[in-house]
Amino acid sequence: MELSLIEGDVAFDVADKIVESMKEDLVGRKIKRRGDMELFTTNALKKAITEIIDNGSYDLLADIEASKQKGEPYKIMFVGINGTGKTTTIAKLARYLEKNGYSSVFGASDTFRAGAIEQLEHHANNLNMKIIKHERNSDPAAVAYDAVEHARATHKDVVLIDTSGRMQTNVNLMDEMKKIKRVSQPDIVIYVGDALMGNDATEQATKFNEVIDIDGIILTKADADAKGGAALSIGHVIHKPILFIGTGQSYDDLMEFKPEWMINQIFDEKAEA
Repeated sequence: MELSLIEGDVAFDVADKIVESMKEDLVGRKIKRRGDMELFTTNALKKAITEIIDNGSYDLLADIEASKQKGEPYKIMFVGINGTGKTTTIAKLARYLEKNGYSSVFGASDTFRAGAIEQLEHHANNLNMKIIKHERNSDPAAVAYDAVEHARATHKDVVLIDTSGRMQTNVNLMDEMKKIKRVSQPDIVIYVGDALMGNDATEQATKFNEVIDIDGIILTKADADAKGGAALSIGHVIHKPILFIGTGQSYDDLMEFKPEWMINQIFDEKAEA
């Protein structure tokens, strides 16, 4: 079982915890019929996985509403490395918020990567959202500050701040991210990870969490991750909740994360609506 979990991109510590939990449930238990063995084992595994996945919850909409009642925009800062679908995820979350009655403004604080501002601007145009941007290579923290001030002036409910998909080993760029956080004072920092990256996504989340203190996780490409290892490991290792999962390419393909969905994926059961 432990080897199977590790081969499925589950972090070693997490695989070890799952196996230990199963041992507690199964070792010494009397089974009357041979056919019950599979059922008991499966139920023990489901229980162990449910405990691993459950890292608390974060009621994003309730927090946004609380900020709105105070007359303050709710500020979300997105972090993660290039190629994980971070910019598209920001656009998906903007659509999700719009469907729930909240307006958003984009802050294009990824001023380093070629095409990053244009990519966010493309999404803003598609969704008819306002984007605050500066020239390429300008100060990312200044962009975030201006986005927050624009939201205050125009009574936008939420500020969605994109940041450079910097590698977690680059000290200078990580310091720049700390500056963005210090200047924009985000209400929540969301790490966007690629479910298909398996243990790499978990290691990256750990580094980002050490530097900037992540509050929640969005996993992209979760629909294509047959192994489920990243979803099992990432939240547990940094003890932060998975808020949403990306399930496709369209703006509506963002789903609130529920542990039952992950269990259904792992055990190939029909997901509940």
